[in-house]
Amino acid sequence: MTVMCDLGPAARRMADLVDGVPDSRLTAPTPCERYTLGDLIEHVNGLSLAFTAAATKDATEAGDRATSQGPSGHAARLDDDWRTRIPARLAALADAWRVPAAWSGATRAGGLDLPADLAGRIALNELVVHGWDVARAMGRPYEADARELEACLSFVSAMSGPDQQDSRGDAFGPVVDVPADAPLLDRVIGLSGRDPAWRRPAP
Repeated sequence: MTVMCDLGPAARRMADLVDGVPDSRLTAPTPCERYTLGDLIEHVNGLSLAFTAAATKDATEAGDRATSQGPSGHAARLDDDWRTRIPARLAALADAWRVPAAWSGATRAGGLDLPADLAGRIALNELVVHGWDVARAMGRPYEADARELEACLSFVSAMSGPDQQDSRGDAFGPVVDVPADAPLLDRVIGLSGRDPAWRRPAP
């Protein structure tokens, strides 16, 4: 079994974005309507723990707690050192998924048992889509390479058929129509239930 996709670039982009968020922006809106920027950052903290435990198939009490709890996101849970703690956890997440065994067998994430390779693709999609969310909320550009985007497009396309409404749950909003010849990133974002044209409101 080989590593299916390197999560490192997406994790580093997310870490750089998180490190650049000032306290004054934590209450700012994001493309995720139910999340402020602070909520979204805390969600990233939770998913980094959950998907690291999913990669290592951590059977300890701490690992089971991380993989079983859905990282809902609430800014009030951010620690004082979140700007250093979350990037460190993102780096650990990427390292965990560089181990070929992480992609084989079954694992658990968000309270669900699922194939490990699917968990890895979900983790990548979370990093890319939420990276875009954070960048947009900050008024910053966001870019991802074609291999990452192709992997995300494959995942969100499979979750976007008319028979997948129940499976999408709260993780995705309704699909936003995007032209078939639009950039790959815009297509991923639209299938994830976000408007690629979203911009942060003027201060």
